[in-house]
Amino acid sequence: MDNKDNHKLHITMFPWLAYGHIMPFLEVSKFLAQKGHRVSFISTPKNIQRLPKSSLSPLITFVELPLPAIEGLPHTTESTSELPIHKVPYLKKAYDLLQPPLTHFLQHSDVNWVIHDFVCHWLPESRLSTESTRFTSTSPMPLHWLSVALLLSYAEVNASGRRTSRLCRNGLTFLQMLLLSSMRWFADAIQYCNLVTMRSSTEFEPDSVSLLSKLYGKPVIPLGLLPPSSVTRQHGGADDQVDENWEVLREWLDNKKERSVIYIALGTEVTLTQELMHELAHGIEKSGLPFIWVINNRPLVEGMLGADIIPPGFETRVDNRGLVWRGWAPQLKVLGHSSIGGFLTHCGWSSVIEALGFGRVLILFSGANADQGLIARLLHGKQVGLEIPRDERDGSFTSDSVAELTRRVMVDKEGESLRSNAWAMKEIFGNKELNNKCLDEFTRFLETWPAAT
Repeated sequence: MDNKDNHKLHITMFPWLAYGHIMPFLEVSKFLAQKGHRVSFISTPKNIQRLPKSSLSPLITFVELPLPAIEGLPHTTESTSELPIHKVPYLKKAYDLLQPPLTHFLQHSDVNWVIHDFVCHWLPESRLSTESTRFTSTSPMPLHWLSVALLLSYAEVNASGRRTSRLCRNGLTFLQMLLLSSMRWFADAIQYCNLVTMRSSTEFEPDSVSLLSKLYGKPVIPLGLLPPSSVTRQHGGADDQVDENWEVLREWLDNKKERSVIYIALGTEVTLTQELMHELAHGIEKSGLPFIWVINNRPLVEGMLGADIIPPGFETRVDNRGLVWRGWAPQLKVLGHSSIGGFLTHCGWSSVIEALGFGRVLILFSGANADQGLIARLLHGKQVGLEIPRDERDGSFTSDSVAELTRRVMVDKEGESLRSNAWAMKEIFGNKELNNKCLDEFTRFLETWPAAT
């Protein structure tokens, strides 16, 4: 692929069917289009229709591929946010069935590069004459641990003929759910792509980026942290809903002291039992600190809405200092308000980036899905927050530990260094210039391939 004549590329984007993946892919698409490259952004109709499309470059074309119906997947479901965690494998099966129409698109287009997600193990082999980039919209640290774990697991399988790896230590509990087939598609996605990229920067994780390049034996180019491009447009609500919700929240926050409020949000996909929700609520209450707690009106457990599983009388008891917010909230606007001091988070990478972009200290409450446990350990080690201690056997915790750790992070003297470290992270996580530098390097790599290697 020769770009010496300033030839512009045609790049296809194919993310996994989750908001935390789709939006980073869209941010990269916008940057590539600014550089004059054509982008075909491929997803299912419902996901594409939900994207904010105002002010997007005409060089970005959205291609809708209907999601095949399969038994076990509810009708009209097209993203992880619409499913309890145990039904996500059905979505993955439907996603895999997009291979034929995607292959057909590639056969009848002039695509130079395909940028695909980590779960799309079959795409590198289906890409025909195009080059491919594997883009994981998370920190490289989970990839580092996963790669090491896979190597260890393969070694054990080859030696004994069965899977005996012990991976539950060092925050790797979720890897116990991986079967040999999962290991195979992860390895295939790495083996057959030309380069690997992820949502991070060498300023934050220099060692991990370097190590992954050695492990994979191919270029690893970080894209930067992709801080949100605007706080005025957010996924999840119409403009009038955004404005209406924000006015109520801003009025409440305006009456609180600077950096005094904890923002609590566990994402759209975390599943907690009623017992654990009550324990978390009691811990928040015992802390005595002001808070906003966003509780989604979606099933957290079968047949039960999140809005219905907080303890009876909780809202009345905390009325003078706490606000329980049901449904969608403009998270970026809330995190950016001067009254917010800390964030009790499920450790989704997008939420972490948003919080540290404003310098908010973190109370790490891992959702234990996908990479969240590893991200919690990473951030705990970076001393930008602390992880709520949980029983390694069943994930349980106590309200006393929630209250004690929350106070330590937010107000106690021993948490001063944590708050200072998190505040300093604004220079990395909120730095658009630094992010664009990473994107520039990535774009040049695509433009000059294979000379770049």
